[in-house]
Amino acid sequence: MHTPSESPALLNIKDWFEIENIEELDTPALLVYPDRVRDNIRRAVLLAGGPDRLRPHMKTSKCSHVCQMLLDEGIRKFKCATIAEAELVAMCGAPDVLLAYQPVGPKVERLMQLIQQYPATQFSCLVDHPVPAKAIAAAAQRLALHLPVFVDINPGMNRTGILPGIEALYLYRLCHKQKGIEPIGFHVYDGHLTQPDMEQRQRACDAAFEPVEEMRRQLQAEGLPMPQLIAGGTPTFLVHAQYPDRECSPGTFVYWDAGYGRLFPEMPFIPAALLATRVVSQCSDTQLTIDLGHKAVASESDMAHRVHFLNAPDAELVKHSEEHGVIQLPAGHGIQIGDVLFGLPHHICPTVSLYDRAAVIEQGRVTASWATGARNRSINI
Repeated sequence: MHTPSESPALLNIKDWFEIENIEELDTPALLVYPDRVRDNIRRAVLLAGGPDRLRPHMKTSKCSHVCQMLLDEGIRKFKCATIAEAELVAMCGAPDVLLAYQPVGPKVERLMQLIQQYPATQFSCLVDHPVPAKAIAAAAQRLALHLPVFVDINPGMNRTGILPGIEALYLYRLCHKQKGIEPIGFHVYDGHLTQPDMEQRQRACDAAFEPVEEMRRQLQAEGLPMPQLIAGGTPTFLVHAQYPDRECSPGTFVYWDAGYGRLFPEMPFIPAALLATRVVSQCSDTQLTIDLGHKAVASESDMAHRVHFLNAPDAELVKHSEEHGVIQLPAGHGIQIGDVLFGLPHHICPTVSLYDRAAVIEQGRVTASWATGARNRSINI
């Protein structure tokens, strides 16, 4: 298995992260490097074969500035996990936004408000069961709205979605008969397919999608339009990019992280978001305390897989609490209280959610800050 420092996506990292006016920046802090974000977006467009093949997931950045960068590269379709993310993208003027979630309860009415508030954006959502599908249809019909929906398919991840087959076809046909909604395709997220070997991942992905392709052919044979297909996330991006009739919806690629950098060395993306943390105390000659606690970096993984320090690659996180982290270093490390370490998170998406703003780093200096605008559960709606 590759370590972060061995991954091609993390090569040539020396000095690019350094900040001249670091003394002006309080820590812990989320750092974003726009030139690298733009580079990652362009790489994704190239891999997909064009911007029309991409429907990037906004859960990673939750940021209007990143959304604008995606729009600037010709991307017009977006995917979101929350009403707030969908509203943020609509506020940026995106023409096509999928709420990749089946709305239930108050979310149904919030989605209807979103559609009414931003008429220039075509919204859609997921359904995977007749009961919420009928509730969404009734709400849309009551307001004289027309809402495209994607039937959410479970390809073996067992989180959301309906298994491909008879029941999924029944749900698709049922949605077709409902006023207020219109089924236009399938959404299939295969986030469980993370085999380090690309060939094994390809085989597993193709096997999982064959029943989906069969459903598409069957519905088309019945006289319905060929269902669109929104496929995968980041791990299977290179697989789905090979099929021109699939929309690819990676998310992590804009910022990248140590976890995917280690697992998928064939991916050409580069780190574009880091954490800055200061040494605040010294436990011993080889143990230092930093201000990077649970509240500053995603901590769902074990301590060996939370953060990788670019300017202290031998540092090992050995203790972690709400506001502090203790790192173990070899003798003679030379790091002192007040020094700044630059950390590449193992999982960037939930890490970003811990910060209301990100410091923007351009040409080696902090030049601005970007709001994590959809960090909260609501913006206006």
